[in-house]
Amino acid sequence: MSEQHPGHAAPSSRPGAHLRKVAKAKIVVHESEAEPYDQTAGPELVELRLTETFTGDIEGESPVRAFQVLRPDRSASQVSIQRFRGKLAGRQGTFVLQGSEIVEKGRIKATWFVVPGSGTDELVGLRGEGGFEGSFGKGSDGSLDYWFE
Repeated sequence: MSEQHPGHAAPSSRPGAHLRKVAKAKIVVHESEAEPYDQTAGPELVELRLTETFTGDIEGESPVRAFQVLRPDRSASQVSIQRFRGKLAGRQGTFVLQGSEIVEKGRIKATWFVVPGSGTDELVGLRGEGGFEGSFGKGSDGSLDYWFE
């Protein structure tokens, strides 16, 4: 019997075992709108609506909705949901990413994962995790470590 460690999948010898690949993309925000929704106490709570484009191994568009905790020094923590529409490594479809972002000194750093069961068309069964980093106004460099179930 082999020992299994929490958080690590045991290797599989069956045909079609999950093969992980890494996709890289440049992410640019094309539209953004921020609307405060609770200013009764600090820090301020803000709803963000963004439209992003991806180029590279991930190519397409994604509308984003995020909720942000905006501190007086303009740093922030936020959570987001977005539905990507386009191609991942040449496969067409849609999928949903759920993210967690930190904003500090004009930079953003995020982690995200593909919501299980959200892939459509040629992306059915998509799973993955990754993130992005970048400076506002200059785009971000993102990656997605992905596989298909």
